[in-house]
Amino acid sequence: MSLRIGIIGGGAIGGYTGGMLTKAGYDVTIVDQWPEHVAAVRANGLTIRHGGDEVNVPANYINICDLQAIDDPFDYVFISVKSYDTEWAAILMRRYLKPGGAYVDFQNGINDYRLAETVGAENCLGCVITIAAGCYEPGLVERTDSNSVAYKIGEHDGADTKRARELVEILSSASEGVFFTDNLWGERWAKLAINCMVNPIAGITGLTSDKVRTDPRIRDIRTQVGAEVIRVGRALGHQIGDLLGVPAQMFIDAAEGRNIEDLEIEMEKVASSAGTGGRASFLQDVIKHRRTEIEFLNGFVSEKGRETGVPTPFCDALVGIVREAGVGTLEPDPENLAPVAALLER
Repeated sequence: MSLRIGIIGGGAIGGYTGGMLTKAGYDVTIVDQWPEHVAAVRANGLTIRHGGDEVNVPANYINICDLQAIDDPFDYVFISVKSYDTEWAAILMRRYLKPGGAYVDFQNGINDYRLAETVGAENCLGCVITIAAGCYEPGLVERTDSNSVAYKIGEHDGADTKRARELVEILSSASEGVFFTDNLWGERWAKLAINCMVNPIAGITGLTSDKVRTDPRIRDIRTQVGAEVIRVGRALGHQIGDLLGVPAQMFIDAAEGRNIEDLEIEMEKVASSAGTGGRASFLQDVIKHRRTEIEFLNGFVSEKGRETGVPTPFCDALVGIVREAGVGTLEPDPENLAPVAALLER
């Protein structure tokens, strides 16, 4: 395992993945922006919890200011920061990537195109992440799901390449359920639909990820949001993959009043695999009074909807709620969804 892996962003997803790869014997360096988290891991190791199991891993966390001491460059650099930090993180890591090495987009949303504009598409791979995790205190990450699919790796052009297959093998050491895909963009839009349904609604209401999928108060809103994302993605020419095993068309049908209960049966199954008590990353940001990724989730869908002529009133309304609250001041409450719920009456 002579490969060297660098991860910028060592929170929930970056921390879980980097920690599990370290446990498997890979040479991993995790660069993080949260000094207390770095200090806790350095002092006591990284604690990883999943499904009742707990391991402690001597993960190699460093602060950004320590990156300048890296002499041996990385074969892969995982970009695992928030969407709004994509460009600067990629540029920062550029001098620490070997010639012929690859960046891996390891984020929510669809940031691959911006990463490609920054460092070149030929230097990039995409990874669609379907695990759920939280980093609620320094030195600890928790994976809360039991999904059968964890990561999907693909090239921007859909090619079946040696490096994509190598990355599948690498990530298989972190989790079961790692696959190659020749439909990166379709899988990205499927994941985007999940994020757009779960993340902002969780942040706006305070509901946990499992409740967002099943709470009857928001069921119809969730379905309409998912249908909007799928319609926009299809208008752009993408073949949308399943949403955690649920066919994309089921959301369209339910949004149009067909087979609603069939979708709810499937969503109950999804909720059970999500685990109980997990907080979506958006809700974690709201609780920490941080900037959210709304512009890169529902805001992105709204933008592409305008470009393609596909109406996105539910995504627009969610974006409006978060924008109106401002950065760091949103207080989660189900009543916040009133402007979105009003759309159902029209």
